[in-house]
Amino acid sequence: MRAFIRGSYPLVPSVLFAVCWAYGVTGLFALTGPPAGPWRPSPWTAVAALTIALDMLLMRIIDDIRDLPYDRVHNPHRPLATGAVTGSSLLRWYAGIAALLVLLNLFDAWAALVVAAQLAYALLLLLPGPDPGRLVLTLVLSSPVQLLLHLYLYTVLLHTTGGGFDPSFWTALAVVSLATLHLEVAKKITRAPRPGERTYVTTFGLPATVAVALLSATGSALLLAPWGSALTLLPLAFPAVAWWRFRRAERWDARLALLFVLASFATWALIAAGGTS
Repeated sequence: MRAFIRGSYPLVPSVLFAVCWAYGVTGLFALTGPPAGPWRPSPWTAVAALTIALDMLLMRIIDDIRDLPYDRVHNPHRPLATGAVTGSSLLRWYAGIAALLVLLNLFDAWAALVVAAQLAYALLLLLPGPDPGRLVLTLVLSSPVQLLLHLYLYTVLLHTTGGGFDPSFWTALAVVSLATLHLEVAKKITRAPRPGERTYVTTFGLPATVAVALLSATGSALLLAPWGSALTLLPLAFPAVAWWRFRRAERWDARLALLFVLASFATWALIAAGGTS
């Protein structure tokens, strides 16, 4: 597992992303939900952050096993591709950590149930299916993995506040889904795909792919604008700079796509904690 983490799950940035995800999306749900004053993270929010961090490690295991033939060609340094680890050993780790995550969330039956469902669904992605190179279909099939994690964060928030389900959940879900869609699409944008490279450019063409990346980021910010005024628009600086640089570059700067998502998470948490909804 140490070899796998070193090669496929860089610990510091991965944990940072998980913490920002947990606090940011929980803040987003609080921000768009029924007004109840400023949102304050609870100890259960920290449990959720730990859950997301470990869950992301498990999703990396699923992705690396599923993408092994592709990685042998395009990412030969990955631990599974080099033979430093085996798929069977990773799946044993998956089972153990999955059991730990369910136990960790038994403080709320619904939270534990959603985590268990998400982990079980992720395993189904290892079954024979469509060609992983069909990115749109692969994205549709794998999207429940992320959606269930968002639902998990919502159940933890409801456990903390004692509230019930509110239709505002769907607005928040649209906001975060558009933000993460930007990352998914933008990080794969290139003017000249290498043979066999997986990029939405080969499906939609370059102009349409760039448009999807920019519109998803913009839509996420604008959809939330009624709750955060101009503050929600600040993360759009990252896709704007990335687009400007891409005009003279071969590839979209994936780091700026990641920074857009991280900045969005941070903005949502800060606005919710400030009670500006």
